[in-house]
Amino acid sequence: LGKPLAADKPIALATLLAHSEDYVGKTVQVKGKITAVCQEMGCWLDLVNEAGQKIRIKVNDGEIEFPKDSAGKTAIAEGTFNKIVLTRDQAVLEAEEAAKESGKKFDPASVKSGTTYFQIQGNGAVILGN
Repeated sequence: LGKPLAADKPIALATLLAHSEDYVGKTVQVKGKITAVCQEMGCWLDLVNEAGQKIRIKVNDGEIEFPKDSAGKTAIAEGTFNKIVLTRDQAVLEAEEAAKESGKKFDPASVKSGTTYFQIQGNGAVILGN
């Protein structure tokens, strides 16, 4: 899906997350089990490793559409590793959107502050079997 993968092999997700500041702005490749996929447009998927550490692969709408039925499969994804810093208001909007996508109720008071997280702006992926 998307551009062909360029890296020779994936970086361990545990290494990427433990040293996240070292990788910001760089192209990285990761491999993991797909736990969730955007059910609206297929514009993101979440990958986890054996330890349960998670990273989201996000693509621009329409560039790649991840298969909505790929949860449980393994994927290798590549893209730019980004640090996302949100104000409380931005965090409320993002949490509200996530709740809407998953069909859950949302209480803005549940978001107490801004947040910082990391994700990969994907440009290519391969979805393997289980």
